[in-house]
Amino acid sequence: MKKLLSILLLALAFAFTYINPALAEPSNGAKIFTSNCAACHVGGSNVLLANKTLKKEALEQYLEADPDLMQAIIYQVQNGKNAMPAFKDRLSQTEIFDVSAYVLQQAEKGW
Repeated sequence: MKKLLSILLLALAFAFTYINPALAEPSNGAKIFTSNCAACHVGGSNVLLANKTLKKEALEQYLEADPDLMQAIIYQVQNGKNAMPAFKDRLSQTEIFDVSAYVLQQAEKGW
């Protein structure tokens, strides 16, 4: 019985660690956000321009007029605007996509 229980516990540990890595560590987009964006946008806020947050309503209002909100976020991350620097020379296209997807996901959750 102890052997069976040990095997079961090992199988569960394996499943949570290797089959679902999201449970083991934050997403790549979250890591990129923490490293590059959180200083000004902690919790979806904006420390420089309080009304231009990363909340969904503000993103829809202030980003370039693109009906695809994801593309508008990608454009903003790549090119920056006003006090926000451009990240197209700092991040790869994959990193820009990952962090943009993270921002959109968090905005839809309400930060």
